Amino acid sequence: MLRALPRVPWPQRPWKPFLARGWASDGATGGPEIQVRALAGPDQGITEILMNRPRARNALGNVLVGELLEALACLRQDQQVRVLLFRSGVKGVFCAGADLKEREQMSEAEVEVFVQRLRGLMNDIASSAVMGLIETTRGLLPGAGGTQRLPRCLGVALAKELIFTGRRLSGAEAQALGLVNHSVAQNEEGNAAYHRARALAQEILPQAPVAVRLGKVAIDRGMEVDIASGMAIEGMCYAQNIPTRDRLEGMAAFREKRLPRFVGE
Repeated sequence: MLRALPRVPWPQRPWKPFLARGWASDGATGGPEIQVRALAGPDQGITEILMNRPRARNALGNVLVGELLEALACLRQDQQVRVLLFRSGVKGVFCAGADLKEREQMSEAEVEVFVQRLRGLMNDIASSAVMGLIETTRGLLPGAGGTQRLPRCLGVALAKELIFTGRRLSGAEAQALGLVNHSVAQNEEGNAAYHRARALAQEILPQAPVAVRLGKVAIDRGMEVDIASGMAIEGMCYAQNIPTRDRLEGMAAFREKRLPRFVGE
């Protein structure tokens, strides 16, 4: 007689703080505003970045941006990281956008430096959610790339409408427009979006790491140029993938009718 054994959860690895040099934190209990954790067991290869600045609703200030840039620089060198998840440690909010209170205290030169750092950061990251580029309602305009990324996602006319009006979109509206991939009903714990994101990460995790990485490069860089140049970029990425062990393993697994065992080489 067979008996089902209860599933024993894998122990979670501890969060690792990233402290920005030269800035004072106002995160939870004065601690770091950015923490990183690598998942274990069947989720090994997924790394989570936790934003935890409750006093400012995770607004992007100097400390949070600095710690996030340092964390990303470190993770970029870690070949064990296959999928990166961003999550919030502040209940009811993911990120409140730029810290306008901190921005108000900056000189014009400091604002320019901060916005440049923010653009560099953005080049790298539930249905009850509300989102929008509301800068024009504050006498500003999107400065971290919103005027360039939104038209590429939604087209020029709709991007102008959303930016000029500062309209906020619900999660369902954003999904209908194609601005987000998924919109899920919130659960009692308030982390439905995190669970959906983690499920998506688990779908990506078993795929060939080099092919996924090169596919990301081809898409991101190809969107910045004309289609002929984009095809050339795709060709270069494809050529880089040809000599990999994972490509040979994928072909062998297909031929032998088994699951591939990718190693990221």
